[in-house]
Amino acid sequence: MKIDMHCHTREGSPDGKVPIEQYIRMLRNQGFGGMLVTDHDSYGGYRYWKKNIKGDKYQDFLVLKGIEYDTLDAGHILVIMPETIKLRLLELRGIPVQMLIPIVHNYGGILGPAHPCGEKYMSFMNAKAYQRNPDILKEFDFMEIFNACEPQEVNDRAKAIARQYGLPGTGGSDAHKSDCIGLAYTEIPDDVTCESDLIAHIMKGTPMECGGSIYTNTTKEKMGKAKGLFSRSFWVYNKVGGWSKALSRSNKLKKGYVERVEVKKEEKNEQKSD
Repeated sequence: MKIDMHCHTREGSPDGKVPIEQYIRMLRNQGFGGMLVTDHDSYGGYRYWKKNIKGDKYQDFLVLKGIEYDTLDAGHILVIMPETIKLRLLELRGIPVQMLIPIVHNYGGILGPAHPCGEKYMSFMNAKAYQRNPDILKEFDFMEIFNACEPQEVNDRAKAIARQYGLPGTGGSDAHKSDCIGLAYTEIPDDVTCESDLIAHIMKGTPMECGGSIYTNTTKEKMGKAKGLFSRSFWVYNKVGGWSKALSRSNKLKKGYVERVEVKKEEKNEQKSD
């Protein structure tokens, strides 16, 4: 099954331009069987699909829940949690990567760097956390090795690093606008029906082909030499956002286990009602 494993929607990402239903239609028309919704620090796009679309339309199309998390010190990290887990902490950006990794693993999730060799501050290989401790790479579960919004040489470097560390590779469009949708793919096994299935395949190293075409109409491409300002503005945005949400994150950390138990209770109640 061909899916896009890096998707931004209007309902979930502040810079997303395409409603999730339009995204689904466009991918289906291009022969895709599913998508992993990875909005910035938000499950808004997935929630909209679950509340307004799921079960009524596009039942031949798989929609999986993920997130692109803005860490304090390691750029953007893609996170996939089991479908039974509601970890709202992931909607509060700014956790250091060495704190994020055990949190995600403790709840049965997986994570890996998005566009790892891309722009400074937004990409793991060009972030402070990697410079301080390169061995963090060994703690990731996968790596995005094809991102349609990065130059081919950047993707080639990511692929080489993933191979060096034995990390499974994924591909995604990173689309924020309609003309980028469908430019990247990951071939996943046809038996994947939920997040837990995808997690299991990635953890056992099931071979998954990925690739696509390069999108050249990104904001940073338009900015040319000034794109360094784009990277620095993200650094400011992330630092300020991280500090402003520190108290909320602390409270969520204390409540995290309770959220997990509540999800399991809801699941049991649903099974009883069936």
